[in-house]
Formats: sequence, C-alpha cells, structure tokens
Amino acid sequence: MCGITGWVSFDRDLTTEAATLHAMTETMACRGPDDRGTWTEGPAALGHRRLAIIDLPGGRQPMSLATPEGTVALVYSGEAYNFTELRRELKDRGHRFTTDSDTEVVLHGYLEWGDAVAERLNGMYAFAVWDGRRDKLVMIRDRMGIKPFYYYPTADGVLFGSEPKAILANPLARRRVTADGLREMFVMIKTPGHAIWDGMREVEPGTVVTVDRSGLSTRVYWRLETRPHTDDRDTTIGTVRTLLDDIVRRQLVADVPRCTLLSGGLDSSAMTALAAGQLAEQGEKVRSFAVDFVGQTEHFVADELRGTPDTPFVHDVARLAGTDHQDIVLGSDALADPAVRDQVIRARDLPSGLGDMDSSLLLLFRAIREKSTVALSGESADEVFGGYLQFFDEEARRADTFPWLANMGRHFGEDADVLRADVTDSLDLQGYVADGYRTAVAGIDRLDGESDFEYRMRQISHLHLTRFVRMLLDRKDRMSMAVGLEVRVPFCDHRLVEYVYNTPWALKSFDGREKSLLREAAADVLPRSVYDRVKSPYPSTQDPQYAIALQKQVKEVLARPSHPVFDVVDRDRVRRAAERTEPVSTQVARRGLERTLDLARWLDLYSPELALG
Repeated sequence: MCGITGWVSFDRDLTTEAATLHAMTETMACRGPDDRGTWTEGPAALGHRRLAIIDLPGGRQPMSLATPEGTVALVYSGEAYNFTELRRELKDRGHRFTTDSDTEVVLHGYLEWGDAVAERLNGMYAFAVWDGRRDKLVMIRDRMGIKPFYYYPTADGVLFGSEPKAILANPLARRRVTADGLREMFVMIKTPGHAIWDGMREVEPGTVVTVDRSGLSTRVYWRLETRPHTDDRDTTIGTVRTLLDDIVRRQLVADVPRCTLLSGGLDSSAMTALAAGQLAEQGEKVRSFAVDFVGQTEHFVADELRGTPDTPFVHDVARLAGTDHQDIVLGSDALADPAVRDQVIRARDLPSGLGDMDSSLLLLFRAIREKSTVALSGESADEVFGGYLQFFDEEARRADTFPWLANMGRHFGEDADVLRADVTDSLDLQGYVADGYRTAVAGIDRLDGESDFEYRMRQISHLHLTRFVRMLLDRKDRMSMAVGLEVRVPFCDHRLVEYVYNTPWALKSFDGREKSLLREAAADVLPRSVYDRVKSPYPSTQDPQYAIALQKQVKEVLARPSHPVFDVVDRDRVRRAAERTEPVSTQVARRGLERTLDLARWLDLYSPELALG
C-alpha cells in the first residue's frame, strides 16, 4: 500500500522539473512513511511513497526494467493477492525475478500481457506504467475502486496521483470547484469519474486509461454483469463460505503485523472469526480492535438506526475466536479537536460533513497503527449481501431515486440544511440527483423472465455496489492511509461480488432477514448473540458534550463575518444551531454544525476558487 503520483509532458524534458515532482510526491508521505523514490526520463516523471508490506527490502519503487525498445517503469499502490500464482506462470514463460514483491510481478505481467494484466489480478490496486517503448502512460484501477486514482489532463500530457492533493501540488492544476463539484459534495451520491476539482477526473473502477501523443483513451476491463444463478440454497451458502475462506487466507498474507477491525456486527465478526481460525492453524493469534466512546456502552440510547451498543457483541466474538483484543475508547475532547478535523479534511481533500464518524475512524486507525500495519475490514458486506434498511423499506424500494436517499433526512440529516437559499436554488441538487439516478439505472441489465420485484432488488444491489460503496471505500482508504495503515476489504473480492450480486433476492433474504447468506455461511464460527443481532451502522457518539464543543467552534466562525463560508451557508441557520440550548446527542441533530465547520476549514486549508454559476 503506497502513494503514487506522476507527470507526463510530451512537449518538454521533465528531468528539469525535479522540484515539482518532489512536491507532488511528498503530498503522499502519509500514505508511504517507509520510503520515497522518483524516476524521470524524457517526458515522463514518476513519484512514489512506500508503505512496506511484502518483501520489505525488495519492493522499492518506482520500479523499472530496460528493454531493447525502451524502459518500462511502474509506480504501484495496493496488493495483488494472487501474485504468487502469477509469478509462477510468468516464470514458466521465461521471466526472471530479483525480488519477492508483488510489484515486480505486476511489472513483468505488463511486459507479458500489456494492459490486459488487469484482468489477471485479484486485489486492490492503482498503478501507472510509463511504457518508453511506445511513449505512453497506462493507468489501471482495481475493479471495485478500493484504491483511489485521479488524473488531470494538460495541454501536452497528464498529471496523476493517488489523491487530488498530489495533482494540486503541480502549478498546472487549478484549485477550482464548479457548481457540479459543489453538487457532488452536497448530495450523498458518487458519480463515476467525478473528482470534485474542475478539470480533474477519477480513473474509474475496472478501467484502463491510456495517454500518448495522440491523446487520451479509456478501456473498461470489468463491469458488474447480470448473469443467471442456478445454484440452490445449500450450494449457494457453501460457495459463499468457500470463497470467504479463500479470500481471507489470501488477504492475511503480509510481512508485517496484521489485525482485524471488529465492530460486533455480522460482517466484521465473520471475517475476524475466519481469520482467527486460519491463524490458529499456524499457531498465531489474530489481533482485533474496536472503537467505543467514553460512557456510551453504559448509557446507550437506542434509536431507529442503532438498537444496541457494539461493545458487548465485540467481546463475545473476541472470547469465542480467542483474539488478542483491544477497545479504543475515545472521549469527546479528542473527537472535537480542531486539529483532528484538519487532518480529516486534508486526508479526504473535501469537507465530508460526517463529523465524529470520520474523526473517530481516524483516531481508531491511528491507535491501531501503533501495533499493526495491515488490518482486515468488514466494509462492503452490506452492499454485497443486502444489509441496509433501505433494502427492506418499502418506501425506499419504490422510490424513483437512489434508495439510501429516500429517508436521508430522517436518518442522516439533510445535507443542504445549512446552505443559503440562493445557493440551493443555483445548484438544483434535486435535479442533479435525478439525472444521476437515471444514468445509473440505465445500464443495469435484466435477466429474461426476471420478475419486476427481483429486477428492482437487482437495481438496488447494483446501485449500492457501483455508487454507494465507493463513497465508503474512499473514506476508509483516506482515513487509514492518513496514518499509514493498510486496510484490506475481503468482501470486495470481485469473485464474491459477482456471485452474490447474481443471487436472487429471494435467496439473499431467504429467512426474511438482512444478509441471510452471510449469516448462514459463517454460522459455525459466530456467537449466538451476533448471529441474532440486527444490523447496526458504524457508531456515533451520543455525548452531548461533543455537540457543545461543536457549538463553541461554530460561534468562533460566526465571529468572523467575512469568512468565505458564508458565501455558501446561511448565517442565520448556523447561528440558530450554534445557540440551541437543549441537549444534542444525535448525529442527525449535529449535521448542520459539522457541515459548517468542515466547509470553513476546507476553505481555509485549500483556498479553492468557487464557481457557483
């Protein structure tokens, strides 16, 4: 896991641009605290910051190979979990290796198969190859979009990076956000390819982007396809378990300390229990970590989203699986620390407005990083197996919009609740969402003979796997890599995603509950309490003192009437939220405060040019 960046300029010699390449590379220092490297040849410049996971001494980058036709150089971020099999195949084809790293396997794979190497990889990855034989740059991103990857076309080439900040460090990139960028920030959708910053794009998941002297081209090498599912219930459950066993075994491979993220929910508990069993075969214990808040377990108040506190379930799993467990207990002072908010915003390059759900994740990862370098997460199981409320809510099922937006105001607070009326009118957020939804559902294929209900559930699953999960994967990646922690996501293995996506909803919910297939596939390793537990989202603090701290910080912003945040948010609405006297303990009630603070700090830190028209 690393940070990559680069610059291709066909009209100049980039060997004279060492200072700019250095600046771009150093923005990725948090992603790669172990090593740095740059490589330049003619029109191409590559930068790399390394987090060493496999073959600690041998995986330095950029990695290059000289061929009779020219040099081929690679910068790579991520993990290829099948690199051992690929190395064996490449050796049989005559390739010779000097390291044990998966990076070298990917480089030789490109030499053997060109950009078709992407189809052969199992893992999470974002990498760029400068092919000096043909003077072209090839950028490739993993199927699910686990690893971030951005690019910025220029007049004579392209800039690229793991994160926007790497691109923005180049003087050619303009720090400008147009109305579409603001729309993307204020609605909870993820438009494929959109990067918020004007002129910048994402390398979309499952896509190859090639840049040469004739321009830029893209090729989609993977998409979520509709296929018939003919397995019966028992076979389907057995296949899911077989896949999970293989996936977890592959993703436990590392030359550094590993752990699991354990929330006490079905997803992380199943993954932790499987990992614990596999490591026990090698005489090892798995470490597990969970986040909690001071006093929350003792004074927990159930609401519509969260019916139970996590900690009792976490401890049940840790006892049964025999993990070396630690709770990371956070107080409101740490969660509300402005320095933590700044680090979150710098990590994400945008104001998310998620408040303590981001800051607690960052603080959790920071604590874990003191003991482990690799963590396995249960992220994306809800999207794969159908775990969210909206999969079962009739209003959400019928809604002519993204299902998670049907009850957005009730569950998460309105994203636009503090925006000025003229800004809301100018952005037309409802129209933006409607256009995005129509585009998203247009490409979802229907099986012959598939019922209207089953097709609607297929649409809901597809939207979660190609839109919703990408927001969560980006959040996970940015928060973890901000502290140099690699987080792996077993439930994003494309083999599992393809198989379960095409399983009919009647099978996915055969017992009338969420994630029926996962529950039964892992039933033998789960404590009964977790087997019976109802889905509970990532936790949020209920301490009123947290909201009081936010109100104080917002009042400090209000004391600066010329602050540019008031070009976007409604000063009177913000003031009313800051002066509210009744106790505020829910995420929904705090949303306006969080949004205002995030926007204000983002404007301070990034000084973007906002073009609302």
